[in-house]
Amino acid sequence: MTQVRNPLTGEIDRQLAPPSSDELAATAARLRAAAPAWRDADRAAVLSRFGAALAADDDLLAALVADTGRTGESVLERQIVAGMIERWVRQAPDLLAAPEDQAASIPGLVIGGDVVPYDLVGVISPWNFPLLLGLIDAIPALAAGCAVLVKPSEVTPRFIEPLMRLVPDELPLAVVEGAGETGAAVIGLVDAVVFTGSVPTGRKVAEAAAKAFIPASLELGGKDPAIVLAGSDLDRAAAAILWGGTANAGQSCQSIERVYVERAVHDEFLALLVEKAAKVGLTCEGGPIGPLIAADQAEVITRHLADATGRGAVVHTGGVIEHHGGGLWCRPTVVSAADHSMALMTEETFGPILPVMAVDSADEAVRLANDSVYGLSGAVFAETEEAARALARRLEVGAVSVNDASLTAMVHEGEKNSFRLSGLGGSRMGRASIARFVRRRSHLVNRALAADPWWHR
Repeated sequence: MTQVRNPLTGEIDRQLAPPSSDELAATAARLRAAAPAWRDADRAAVLSRFGAALAADDDLLAALVADTGRTGESVLERQIVAGMIERWVRQAPDLLAAPEDQAASIPGLVIGGDVVPYDLVGVISPWNFPLLLGLIDAIPALAAGCAVLVKPSEVTPRFIEPLMRLVPDELPLAVVEGAGETGAAVIGLVDAVVFTGSVPTGRKVAEAAAKAFIPASLELGGKDPAIVLAGSDLDRAAAAILWGGTANAGQSCQSIERVYVERAVHDEFLALLVEKAAKVGLTCEGGPIGPLIAADQAEVITRHLADATGRGAVVHTGGVIEHHGGGLWCRPTVVSAADHSMALMTEETFGPILPVMAVDSADEAVRLANDSVYGLSGAVFAETEEAARALARRLEVGAVSVNDASLTAMVHEGEKNSFRLSGLGGSRMGRASIARFVRRRSHLVNRALAADPWWHR
């Protein structure tokens, strides 16, 4: 049986209780049977009621804090999800409206249509933002008229029970706990699947979805670069990049994980970044940096730092895994003299680590930023917006924060696609993301009185 670790105390304080295969199949069947009635329901009213209950429920917030060991990000997470529900309530009706009839190129023929939601969508979500990433795809799917079955990470299952208490009877949403085998079983029970997580697991999900002949939408790992050019506001860049690389203790797919700085301003930028990072404390000391949620991330961080320092990198702040109250912690860690021979610059670290590399030009920065198997997002800083946006157009990533960092954590309206191994499928952000959960049906109407010239007569 899978054990659940408390990230603050390090204690095993819970056992995972996944449904049996028959129970999971029964849940999927119940949701599927509820889909037709849900399409005819006042979905906006039901979702609004759900969002209001979620925004006010302290038991849910307490469970999120227990799952992750952090408070500030959990408060923000709940707030973002409540706002996301209201945004979909407002936008979904227009996005799902049947298109107006249009004349076809052949006289007498008219093209209309409607949208057909999938009956049952499966969502398999990770541990770093349990509520947000469990619902970021589920909410637009529900707004589209689908029933949804969510399987969050086995690392953070505590939020499930208080969340399910808030689900209205009319809302065909079920969130079940379980490990990898439960997630694999979900794929065989649904009509479309959305997965957020690692590249190796994403490949398995994609293969299973292909065998089941269902669409899969995947958002996988990232190794987000930041580029700082001469002429930038260096104080602003250092503050933004520090937040972008250490928020949620760096446990975010859109975290800044490598920084390229033009040589002319490298030393000044590095000094600012080190100065600011040294002031950012742990939550157990009253600071903003929470514990490592998954214990095995401590091993990844330690390995990456050892490899980097062994190859000549210099650690200026942090740099070690600390133990407080049984939990595992890592302070904001600024590393200089980094290069692409180091795992710290090429593999996903998923910790509050900011390796900095000096470059001779913007061209070199772009080349190095694009030298990655990932292509999720990135950040650019330049003297003018025009120069920064010109730089952004050269990055092979799905979203670029311009004169800021990691904005996709806060702004979900911008449509984007993942590049390379960072994912597959339509945008999960912006108005287009609801299109993943419906199929377009075309009505080809013949209004002509005469017979078509190609008919057999």
